[in-house]
Amino acid sequence: MAQQVADYVLARFREWGVHRVYGYPGDGINGMLGAFDRAKGDPEFIQSRHEEMAAFMACGHAKFTGEVGVCAATSGPGAIHLLNGLYDAKLDHQPVVALVGQQKRLAQGTHYQQEVALEHLFADVSEFCQIVMDPGQMRHVIDRAFKTALTMRGVATIIVPEDVQESEAVPSPPKSHGSVYSSVGWSRPRVLPNEDELRKAADVLNEGKKVAMLIGQGAANAEAEVVETAEVLGAGIAKALLGRQVVSDDLPFVTGPIGLLGSKASDEMIMNCDTLLMVGTSFPYAEWLPDEGSCKGVEIDIDGRMIGIRYPMDAHLVGDAKETLKELLPLLNRKEDRSWREKIEENVRTWDDVLEKRAGQTFEGKINPQAVAHEVSPLLPDNALLTADSGSATNWWARHIKLRKGMQASLSGTLATMGPGVPYAIAARFAHPDRPVIAFVGDGAFQMNGMNEMITVKRYTDRMAGSPPLIFCVFNNQDLNQVTWEQRAMGGDPKYEGSQYLPDFPYAEYAELAGLKGIRCDDPEKVTSAWEEALASDRPVVLEFVVDNEIAPIPPHIMKEQAKKAVKAGIRDPERTGIAARGFRQKLTDMYENLPGRKHD
Repeated sequence: MAQQVADYVLARFREWGVHRVYGYPGDGINGMLGAFDRAKGDPEFIQSRHEEMAAFMACGHAKFTGEVGVCAATSGPGAIHLLNGLYDAKLDHQPVVALVGQQKRLAQGTHYQQEVALEHLFADVSEFCQIVMDPGQMRHVIDRAFKTALTMRGVATIIVPEDVQESEAVPSPPKSHGSVYSSVGWSRPRVLPNEDELRKAADVLNEGKKVAMLIGQGAANAEAEVVETAEVLGAGIAKALLGRQVVSDDLPFVTGPIGLLGSKASDEMIMNCDTLLMVGTSFPYAEWLPDEGSCKGVEIDIDGRMIGIRYPMDAHLVGDAKETLKELLPLLNRKEDRSWREKIEENVRTWDDVLEKRAGQTFEGKINPQAVAHEVSPLLPDNALLTADSGSATNWWARHIKLRKGMQASLSGTLATMGPGVPYAIAARFAHPDRPVIAFVGDGAFQMNGMNEMITVKRYTDRMAGSPPLIFCVFNNQDLNQVTWEQRAMGGDPKYEGSQYLPDFPYAEYAELAGLKGIRCDDPEKVTSAWEEALASDRPVVLEFVVDNEIAPIPPHIMKEQAKKAVKAGIRDPERTGIAARGFRQKLTDMYENLPGRKHD
């Protein structure tokens, strides 16, 4: 039997190093499903519960491996379901290839069942989108999709009609006008800024007396250079959430996260610096950056379209973070006055004390959600892979989990969508079966789609079980908590039960029904022991903590307008008494006004 186009697609994927494709079946990709069967597991088709989750898994694979993640879906509704996960990859600059079915060529344009204008649908999310109308196209469309995904660090979409999938493959098109001959292969370029801009940047940094560094995921391969730069400049390092894993939190001058979910040590440094060095980040929130004109700036970014659009910069270094810092370092003078660095390190120690005290508070016998993250942090293995979803639990994950060298962590940074915490963890487990994987998920996200993926974990128990552990930590507070607090602080409205209340559900019991291990903890004195039990399990674990929903994710500094709205909302809020008591005691631990270096208006 002659090889079909579908078989050729998977063979070409193998050449590109793809051994796993996340997806959900449908008749629009029947040809591909037959080819997966014949491929005998290389590449393997991993069946998720929903196409959106397959796209999240592909994005998670890219984030935790640096490779291209691949997902597949049928035509029409299946293709549409992919979009949210693909936008997550697009906005977080992750290389993902989506393989999508389409109705037969003969039927297109007839308003046929499940016929959707897929090229239009995927145009915005994709850096490259192409429908294959002739078997001879398949080779160069696949090759260009992978080259584009890697080069642009984004999404490439391949649309293959059913009849093309089942046609005879054309591995090498005839040598005639219009034929194109492509190859497998790609290499990362060495991108450097010009020498004049490097000298300009060095002059700015050498003149600065109080240098602050802000790094993102673009600095992922430049840990040594980032740390050396900070040492030379006497700078501290704040991290955007996608850059959490770049440098270890146990370095005394690493101030941790920045922004609404950030640390006060980061806030103090950024608001008081005279020079800002941004490396590989497009952190967008002006309220957490210095006032315009208050300091000078240098930025390193490989994408010239994104440089100097968050804060006015004096030097714009378009280049790879690692290579650019290597060229910049010999031009920098070591700061002999280390008083700025000493203030930063003192602020970090003070903030760590605040976090410990906040996490140690309990109210009415309820588990403090901060304690869930705080108590597990020292227990985490050095090579753990950590994921988080979007919600109030993300605050505690960002602030209280201290990443050490060898750990990796990610979440939906730019799209900030609910739903990826669980599928990221599943993809991480497939990619790194020898490493512990822990997802931090709110009950809203778990109810939305995470619970269904426990069935996926069950299906692949032979791959998910065993040591090291796979843990899905669920914060059960029966509230869409982040939005509830946003209603109070941004809208000036009390909690609206009609939209915010979540039905209670026995998540640990559900896990047991699925053949997983379920652990439920509602005792503040047993948080650490619950984590120890989960970390020792040889089965995938749903670890359910019943937590207090009235503890506010207090930002590093409170905007006057937000404070006014929160007070207004609190007067009519159904939880006003508990919020007031908890907020007062949490704020007492701050010692914010006493932090060294604090500017007072």
